[in-house]
Amino acid sequence: MFSRYPHFLSCLILLTTILLAGALPAQADLSASDWREDLRFLQKTIHEEYPFLFVKTTPASFDREVEKLYAAIPALEPHEIVVGLARLVASFEYGHTSLRLGDAKNNFHSLPLNLYHFNDGVFVEGIHRDYERALGARVLEVAGKPIAEVLQAIRPVIPAENDQFAKGYGLGYLNFTEVLHAQGITGSLQHDITFTLEKEGRVFTETISARQGLEMPEQYGFLQPEGDWLSMRQEGTLPHYLQQLDKHYYFKYLPEEKTVYVRYSQVVPDPAESIPDFYQRVFDFVENNEVARFVLDVRLNGGGNNFNNKTVVKGIIRAQKIDQVGKLFVILGRNTFSAAQNLVSELDNYTNAIFVGEPTSENLNFYGDNRPVTLPKSQLTARLSWAWWQDKPQWQGGKWLAPHVAVDLSSNDYRTNQDPVLAAALDFEADGFILDPMDHLTQLFQNGQLEQVQQEAMRLAADPAYRFYDFEGRMNKLGDMLLKSNQLQPAMFLAQLATKLFPTSATSHDLLAEALLRSGEKTKAAALSEQVIKLDPEGAEGARARERLAKLKKE
Repeated sequence: MFSRYPHFLSCLILLTTILLAGALPAQADLSASDWREDLRFLQKTIHEEYPFLFVKTTPASFDREVEKLYAAIPALEPHEIVVGLARLVASFEYGHTSLRLGDAKNNFHSLPLNLYHFNDGVFVEGIHRDYERALGARVLEVAGKPIAEVLQAIRPVIPAENDQFAKGYGLGYLNFTEVLHAQGITGSLQHDITFTLEKEGRVFTETISARQGLEMPEQYGFLQPEGDWLSMRQEGTLPHYLQQLDKHYYFKYLPEEKTVYVRYSQVVPDPAESIPDFYQRVFDFVENNEVARFVLDVRLNGGGNNFNNKTVVKGIIRAQKIDQVGKLFVILGRNTFSAAQNLVSELDNYTNAIFVGEPTSENLNFYGDNRPVTLPKSQLTARLSWAWWQDKPQWQGGKWLAPHVAVDLSSNDYRTNQDPVLAAALDFEADGFILDPMDHLTQLFQNGQLEQVQQEAMRLAADPAYRFYDFEGRMNKLGDMLLKSNQLQPAMFLAQLATKLFPTSATSHDLLAEALLRSGEKTKAAALSEQVIKLDPEGAEGARARERLAKLKKE
């Protein structure tokens, strides 16, 4: 049995194991040639042993960044080199592929706060008592830079598969003052960082001092109030997803809704009860009691061992009482990753689950299961993925599993212990619900209802419940498949619809230009190609449009 990459119990654990927390005494003594030797070793190892990782980046692009770092090393401080190496490994954009260093030896300086990205901004979710007035405040600026700019600056250091990974596991990079300097947020290495904050309508600044060897009582991305550590949550009954966090999983019957709620936060056996025993209890309860709905909550689940998923998937399939549209709900979130991604993909494949919440932080198909590669001079450890996990056909692959019903938390929801995500599952009405918009639109098209296809596409794309559904990507993929199979009219219809829905999409316009060209409408194809170049002057679509124009001019 293969063991998956250790699941992410918390953002802090991820951060303290991925990045060097400072210049170790031994590393401070390394010469520029030592660092360059490590860099070449990493480059050579990836090219020779892990070339399959070049999926989202290219060997040429990777090597260009290597050469930039190689040239810069003599002028860089050790922490800047470390962050530069982390950026290189993160460029593969697989969460399991990252740079890490000796746990106990880390000595980066970390700010004593926990940030969370709610739907109304980035907030100080938890903090040390020394800075209590900043608790619950919205972050406007860090070191004088707008928060959006700061998030963009630290993004290349995060081994983020998608935006959700950056939200769920990446915000803590902002806590490291060495990262803030290396990424240009501060002009020099400084450990007192001034935040511009907004709270109760008042804007103020707070200077927070970073510390070495900092430990925060944090679980699943949320700070737990204890001792000198404070949480923005008000006192009162916790929402179900934050209850009993000492357990890997637990279930509760909600009698008013006749619903069984299961919080499943690790695909790892709990010391108190095995996974098969737990789910046996769960499904026995479902069978022997009045249960109208079943909610499986994996929004906090960072993975474990995906061979444990069989028990859950088979149990739900057998429970015909709940495996029905409108009765089975799975709550997703930004922490749903690794083996938990395998689980929800399988539930999507084989059950009637309706997914509620936010998209997952893992790609649908991804590289996991990593091996440690130790750099000879610095002893830094890069963990490089080697196992390809494919739960979906290649043409159905995507950056995440999106919810059917999109719901996320506001800062006030969290502060007042509300859970709008679970509420959406409990209040769900199946009448008129469209489980798969593209299947729905395809059926209308096949029935010849072309006007209704356009009306429904525009309605669904504007519906906030479907805001995470990749209409643009799905339509372009389908259009490309139709074009490649020489089904020109359907491809052109789909491309025309996509350009109406997404007027700034270079991909949609490029698809339409190619369809027009193949249909003999060269003048229109040329005009659209010019538009594609304006929309994507430096990208792949722009390059294809230039090639198309060059061929047209020769004819």
